[in-house]
Amino acid sequence: MSSPPTAPPQPPETRSGGLDEPSPGGGGRGGRLRGALAFLRNTWRGLTSMRTALVLLFLLALAALPGALLPQRSLNQSLVDQYFTDHPTLAPILDTLGAFEVFASTWFAAIYLLLMISLVGCVLPRALEYYRGARAAPVATPRNLARLPHHDEGDVAEDVEAFLARTRTRLRGWRRIERSEPGGVRTVSAERGYLRETGNLVFHLSLIGLLIGFAGGKIYGYEGDVIVLADGSEFCNTSILGYDSFRAGLQVDGTELNPFCVKVDRFDASYLPNGQPSTFSADLGYQSGEDLDAGTTTWRPDTISVNHPLRTGGDRVYLTGYGYSPQFTVTWPDGTTRSGEIQWRPVDRSTQLAEGATKFERPGVTDPVQRTNSQLALTGTFAPTAALDTEGDLASAYPGLRNPVVELNVMRGDLGIDDGRGQSIFTVDQAKVDSGELRSVARADLAPGQTTRLDDGTVVRFDGVGSWVNLQVGHDPGQLWVLVFAVTMVGGLAVSLSIRRRRFWVRVVGSGTGSRVQIGGLARTDRAGYGEEFDRVAAELLRPGHDTDISHGDTQKKDG
Repeated sequence: MSSPPTAPPQPPETRSGGLDEPSPGGGGRGGRLRGALAFLRNTWRGLTSMRTALVLLFLLALAALPGALLPQRSLNQSLVDQYFTDHPTLAPILDTLGAFEVFASTWFAAIYLLLMISLVGCVLPRALEYYRGARAAPVATPRNLARLPHHDEGDVAEDVEAFLARTRTRLRGWRRIERSEPGGVRTVSAERGYLRETGNLVFHLSLIGLLIGFAGGKIYGYEGDVIVLADGSEFCNTSILGYDSFRAGLQVDGTELNPFCVKVDRFDASYLPNGQPSTFSADLGYQSGEDLDAGTTTWRPDTISVNHPLRTGGDRVYLTGYGYSPQFTVTWPDGTTRSGEIQWRPVDRSTQLAEGATKFERPGVTDPVQRTNSQLALTGTFAPTAALDTEGDLASAYPGLRNPVVELNVMRGDLGIDDGRGQSIFTVDQAKVDSGELRSVARADLAPGQTTRLDDGTVVRFDGVGSWVNLQVGHDPGQLWVLVFAVTMVGGLAVSLSIRRRRFWVRVVGSGTGSRVQIGGLARTDRAGYGEEFDRVAAELLRPGHDTDISHGDTQKKDG
């Protein structure tokens, strides 16, 4: 009697959510972690590849173009304002993109940082690999030298030891090692041109150092601009309060500036017949270091001009601009006088047409209301070589002082000096004009020495014209390192381009009449020329005592 059929075996029961339940993603939390690590690993490999570094270097150069083609706020705010005036539609768009402060923008810093990470992640592993390779022995001689791009073979009438001795002499200066193989075979493995890779690494490491030097200069450096009258006026680098504008690095708080003082004695400028500046320079004296510590009154003389700054105590003082400062004297009805000279702002740099405001307070007035209402502002336009434009307004035909004239507008009233608010030295408060607190009381065109009289008997005289210079003080502690790395980068590139890396192998075995020799060579670079070198070395080893004529990589015997 047959037994009843049995049920097929059932799979073991599993509980929902148990450890035995496979996850759809392939491994639960472990799979997600492996996926995240794989993504990070692939991202790092892509970022640190040489191709990515080259792309980022190109992007950095491309991103720097707006900084070279467009005015930058850190260098000249007035040129930026003029660009907004000339291009009212395009300028706001460019400003939104940070085109007027390129080197301080977030996107430029991001490219810079990514390039640094890419270069470091690419070069340092290569340096370690090169270090290990430089310490390793040359690779073993290939089994079949005839398959190499350069090879030769022949018999020599000398034993193995004598041939190896001659080979050692010929390959002096090569990294080489001798090995023994079964059957009495001796081999020589030689390699030359390791400095090529050294130059390559020096170039890339110097590039990293160059970028670090630039970054360090921006972090620990500072730059400031100050206008100084060229009449013996002084400026001291002791506080940021003495600057008209100051740009500090991230680690600079302005309390530890390198102390020095400059005194501008004279400014000279020459122009071409078309008005283009030819040369301009400033004669000055300076004190720094021991001069200030000793409290001496002696000034060291110097002359600064374009691309010839004053260098003192790690700081550089550049002459970046100049202009005119009209000189006025105001005589009030009671006989009291005040003289004033202040820089006026150029509105046309090609002709040095300028505008400004020289402000006066009447001396000896104690009543607050009378004192406020008697303040004067001498505003207007100054032309070093007066002419009239097509609309009949004052213009300048030449930047030199050939016919100086000031178109003067004398305003009297409350200048807002006592309001506690800062105001421009080049203009008056327009709100005071609109409210009637400041009003025009006289207009006149004056040449040096001429005067105009106000309604209350006050006399304003145009005395003459002085000069002012704009000094830019820069402190960059990374400039020396930038120079050093720039030089080593060029040197490394020259070495990398001029040296060829190549390998040379010799296999020799004794025979009845001498030795049988096989020679092979391989160039590690694409530079041409190794074929001729290989043929020359092979001929010297295989055919000693014969002259050789190397032509198209072939070795030919010639009668000696």
